[in-house]
Amino acid sequence: MSRSRMLTLLASVSAFAPLAASPSRGGRDDAAAEKLGWRLGTQAWTFKAQSAFEVAETAERLGLKYIEYFPGQKLRPGDDKATLGPDMSAADLAAFKKHLADHHVKAVSFGVVSGFKNDEAAGRKLFEFAKALGLENLSAEPEPDAVELIDRLANEYSIKIAFHNHPKPSRYWNPDVVLEACKGRSKMLGSCSDTGHWTRSGLLPVDCLKKLEGRVIELHFKDLNTFGDPAAQDVPWGSGKSDARGILVELKRQGFKGLINVEYEFTEGAVLEANVARCIAWFDQTAKELSASPQ
Repeated sequence: MSRSRMLTLLASVSAFAPLAASPSRGGRDDAAAEKLGWRLGTQAWTFKAQSAFEVAETAERLGLKYIEYFPGQKLRPGDDKATLGPDMSAADLAAFKKHLADHHVKAVSFGVVSGFKNDEAAGRKLFEFAKALGLENLSAEPEPDAVELIDRLANEYSIKIAFHNHPKPSRYWNPDVVLEACKGRSKMLGSCSDTGHWTRSGLLPVDCLKKLEGRVIELHFKDLNTFGDPAAQDVPWGSGKSDARGILVELKRQGFKGLINVEYEFTEGAVLEANVARCIAWFDQTAKELSASPQ
């Protein structure tokens, strides 16, 4: 059996199976967020010291159901060879999917894929991997001449491409560049809106989201301690300079429904987990308030 056929069969078994209820969600009440269509997850880069298996366990402990994994992440503890990506073996992919199911979490996105080139064979290999894992999105910073190819593949595989913005002067730092790349293209292309990197670049996240209305696919949600500073650091949501509440108000106004990822890039260990827990608690409370508001 070909590798492609094997990946397709693996995907068909459980890719879109509903998440089972988890007995250990840390007392989270995400009903209001889910009512708004907001699925709170984590970018695995938050816990970059952990393997992909361990991030699933951490997400479950924190009450998160969704994860965006990153390319090249170590797959499991004690194994320095297996990593996440299109070159995974079918056996490793099956073991990974079982681990996710066992911990009641779902891999929804994968990225940031850098250097996405106008190479159909490589592009198809990536999309086949994404299909086998049951992903909805790929976050990426593609080369300009690859946009036509990724639009075609995104529609063929029904997997969205979300253009990610690293800080200025990276290619997609400004939402105007993302909009230009998406101009005339299908709605399968859009933005992976990194609110922290906009803040670092001196752009107001709410204004950026307004520009991108209709093209926001997912978010890397951050709140930073200073504005317009490339060295700005994460702080618990609602306590920084990124207007975290205003971002959620704007997402509600737009009727956004999709993945919102915690990406917290400072601190580590127990302190990091406590900071992420504070972000989650703030998000759930804010979603409850916004869900009850008529506007």
